[in-house]
Formats: sequence, structure tokens, C-alpha cells
Amino acid sequence: MYFSSAVALGLLTTAIEGTAVLRFGCSQITVERLDPLVNPGVTPSPHIHQVVGGNAFAASIASTDVSQIANCTTCSFSEDKSNYWTANMYFKARNGTYKRVPQIPNRYLDGEVGGMTVYYTSAYDNSKVTAFKPGFRMLAGYADRRTDGGVTKWNAICFRCYNAKNFGGDNAAPCSDTTVDSVELPTKACPGGMRTTVRFPTCWDGVNLDSPDHMTHVSYPESGTFETSGKCPSTHPVKLPQLMFEVIWDTSAFNDKAEWPADGSQPFVFSQGDNTGFGQHGDYVFGWEGDVLQKAMDANCFGATCSALKSQSFTDANNCAIRKTVNEDVDGWLTDIPGSMPMKEKRFAA
Repeated sequence: MYFSSAVALGLLTTAIEGTAVLRFGCSQITVERLDPLVNPGVTPSPHIHQVVGGNAFAASIASTDVSQIANCTTCSFSEDKSNYWTANMYFKARNGTYKRVPQIPNRYLDGEVGGMTVYYTSAYDNSKVTAFKPGFRMLAGYADRRTDGGVTKWNAICFRCYNAKNFGGDNAAPCSDTTVDSVELPTKACPGGMRTTVRFPTCWDGVNLDSPDHMTHVSYPESGTFETSGKCPSTHPVKLPQLMFEVIWDTSAFNDKAEWPADGSQPFVFSQGDNTGFGQHGDYVFGWEGDVLQKAMDANCFGATCSALKSQSFTDANNCAIRKTVNEDVDGWLTDIPGSMPMKEKRFAA
């Protein structure tokens, strides 16, 4: 199933029949080297992340009901105290220095400061999805991957170049339009910025809220994709909402080819030392209050408004803050990416 631009942007007043599509913005709550999922308690963690959501975010987050720990959120649904985070993107200039690429709001989400757009989508075949439970957390993507394969099989990551600014949110469908989407970083300048997406597994084993690798308790469909109503494997029979991150990177300040590498290669690199894009990944710690996410899915809520949920203005959302733990420059012209992450060539089987 393909969503038109109008549907993805929330210009329609009703959702596709039988399908919930929550689409809402979350401002940044911090940009620093912390990773309570992969590197709990490590300060600083190996590479830098941009983080949105509730103010329970810290070097470690207890495996409990996060909504009872946080008391505010940078997301436009005030009952969503979850945390969502991704690696940062940097521009590497010809002289070898680095500059963090800022995130900008999606269309019609004015007021968001940096951050990302979050989607929760119910089943396309109208079958029931089971909302995540308190204590649930997961990871999508492989930070060390530098070749095709893995989550790219499920259209889980992709990139899109924009020719005009403020053109995000135009496609909530799979990353399958090869004329505009790619699973590796674009090699051309993007005048209006670059969109990246991360889609999370949609099948759960029904028992474990986490696993040692933060992946094996969940699964992508055994065949097809979530969008094609692919069947969940018998080992992971519970169908979850599809969680998706959409980040719009404002690369427009870095389009001067005279500043690009002398060999003409693309100049962008993710903060874990990935200049391919195959290592794009996302982290998630569930923190919705009570059963409100289940109610929103069952009510087929759509866009950034939902009668089953409480909304807040970005003015209020942007007042949510945490004290920074790691003190280092992340925004100036830097001689290295924070953490001095090397360009890794580690390879995985497809």
C-alpha cells in the first residue's frame, strides 16, 4: 500500500479505513555521547546521538515503566515519555574538519527544535496490533554495517534527497521507489536537505521486553514486509505497531562542491564512523503512559491529533530538558567526530 503525499502529511481528515497512522514531531532533548541501550552506564559512550522524548533519558534508564520516571517530554503527545535516538550526521570538509549537520522540522511541524518525526502505524490488513509494554526497548539497524543486506531487506532504512527546503513527510510508504530512495548515502548534493528513515521490527516473541542484543526478542516479518502484511514468524507471533523515525537533515549549507573531498566522494558521515549509510540505526525505549498507545491504535488515530491522546504545543514540549552529562563541543568545526570514531570497514554477510 502506498500513501500519497496528502495522506502522509495529514491533509486528509480521516485515516485510511482501519489503519492508525500516528505522525508527530519530537524536539531534541539532548545531543551527546550517551547510549543507555547499547552502552548503559558508560559516560561517555563511544559515539554521539541526537535524542528526543522524555526527560528520563540518562546514561542508564531503569528497565521499568519509564512513564513513571519522566515528568515531561519533547514530543507533541504529552503522554509519550518514550525515548528515541539516532546517530548524528557530520559533514567532512576537504580540509579534514567536521561540522554537525542540523536537523530541521518536517513540514507542518513548525516549532519543533531539531529532533525527528515519529510514526506508529497499525496493520495494513486491519488485523490487530499489540502496543509495546512498559519496560520494552529495542534496536533497529547495525552501527557497524558498511555493506548492503540485513535490515535493508525489509526496507528498514533509506535516504532521500530533496530539491527544495521543508519538503519532508512526503512519503510514509516503504523505501521502495528506487528513483528517489537509496539504502546508502546519496552521492549528489541535496539542495533542500536529506531525509533518512529507520523502520523497526514489527513482530514480538510476546514474552521478553528486551534481549542481550536488543534485537532477538523482535523480528521483521518472515516474508514480505509490514506494508505488504507479511506474516510474523512462529517464534515472534505478536504483531506490533510499526515504529518509524524520519529525520530531515539540513545539508543545504554543505552543497559547495569546492568543500567536498577532492575525489568527489560524498562528504557526509554518521557519528559511528559510517560514510556509507548502511550503518544507520535507531534506538527505542518505550515510555507511553498506561494503555494510551493501544487506545490510539484501536481508535485508528491519524496524524498529530488524536481524541484518545493528550497533545501539547511545541512551546510546552520545548521546555522539557535534562542536564547535559558529557561536556564536549559537538557543534563547532571539529578536528574529529566526538569520540574519534574511525571509518570502519567491518563487513557482514547479506
